[in-house]
Amino acid sequence: MIYVVLTIVGVIVVAIAALAPLFLLLYLGEHALNAAPFGRLARFLLVALKSLRRNLLRTTLTYLATFVLVVVIVMVWSVLHFLGELTSEKAKDLKIIVSEKYQMGSQMPFFYAGPLSEGAARSEHPEDTRPQDSMTWQFYVGTLDPTKTTREDQVFFIALEPCKMLTVMDDLIDDLNPGDAHSGHSKRLAQVEQLQAVIKEMEHNKRAVVLGRKQLDTLKQKVGGRFKLSSINYQGIDLEFEIIAVFPDGRYNESAVMNRDYLNDAIDAYPKTHGGVKHPLANKSLNLVWLKVSDLKDFGNIAEQIERSGRFVDPAVKCQTLSSGISAFIEGFKDLFKAMRWLLAPAILCTMVLVIANAISISVRERRTEIAVLKVLGYRPVQIMLLILSEAILIGTISGALSTTLTYLAVNYAPHSRTFNLWVPNDAFWWGPAVGALAALAGSALPAWSACKVRVSEVFARTA
Repeated sequence: MIYVVLTIVGVIVVAIAALAPLFLLLYLGEHALNAAPFGRLARFLLVALKSLRRNLLRTTLTYLATFVLVVVIVMVWSVLHFLGELTSEKAKDLKIIVSEKYQMGSQMPFFYAGPLSEGAARSEHPEDTRPQDSMTWQFYVGTLDPTKTTREDQVFFIALEPCKMLTVMDDLIDDLNPGDAHSGHSKRLAQVEQLQAVIKEMEHNKRAVVLGRKQLDTLKQKVGGRFKLSSINYQGIDLEFEIIAVFPDGRYNESAVMNRDYLNDAIDAYPKTHGGVKHPLANKSLNLVWLKVSDLKDFGNIAEQIERSGRFVDPAVKCQTLSSGISAFIEGFKDLFKAMRWLLAPAILCTMVLVIANAISISVRERRTEIAVLKVLGYRPVQIMLLILSEAILIGTISGALSTTLTYLAVNYAPHSRTFNLWVPNDAFWWGPAVGALAALAGSALPAWSACKVRVSEVFARTA
């Protein structure tokens, strides 16, 4: 709740701070139009700008309301755009998730790893489709203090082949964070040479691990530190670790990886200290297998090969693309996303229209004498209407553009500590101004119509 309050306060503070560029734009625009050789059009826009500058309080309130509401609209549409990108199927370079078919917490025997990593391709059949690359995931969850299981004392490790951090894992996280590519600052773990040195150390020293910045802070450790975890999911298998590197601050903040051989060796050694009895999860230690394929055709071939092989029936497995897996995960939230698209966004737009309509209506009532004078000077009703509409559209467009720009910079270039890296797409640069302009147009339509109907005789009769 505190984060929501701080976000709202932050948006309001930024909106107030953004008044400076608004007033600067109005000031520079007025001077530019004074010198512009555009004749009647320049004079018409000049009148609109002077009207906005003359009543700064009304302009400021309209601008602030539009600014804040455009921020909300841009963020809502960015979330929906992000989910669309995340769940859309790519035509090439697909990631396949192989997991247990009938259980949410996938637990497969480790001997599945070999044939699944080959896409169940048969050695005597060279025509079978094989994946471009593969990676296995095993989950090891431990706590620093076995007497308590608070979140602060827990560490969630992904046990994998270290070399896969350089191929499948980094590529996979790029898919989970499509905003990195869109915003143009996709980063890898570090320079390739440095990552290769980390991989070499992890292969040589099975206790070596790499932690995200947040995990490192939680453990109150630093690179070179050692710690021991009492396992939560692998009861009786407690492991010691040595931190050899930390992921760069950003998308890997909550990640922690270890060498899968360290975990598997511990599982194999369990019977020696427990009277020959295997660990309960000895045949359930494989959680996920990731396969990288070139296109949908290869995905279909590999899925068929796995299905017909007959080797993966106890338990049965399923194949799905990464986007399909994410779609299934967020299926329970589809009503919320529909509400955001069809209820929240329209409600915000309606609020913007009402706010602008109210502000313009008050402005028109206050300017009845001015409008009457303009009519006396020769302005036709349609020109009066266009003048009111242009004032509203101008402030709506400016506030929408500034709001979108600041939102884009704040979201896309601020440090991130999320697994899913939400970003504001480049399309927002036309969303924001368009929303501001259209809302202003809709809100000012009725006040503009009433302005062009002002009767000169009635106005001057009252003043007399």
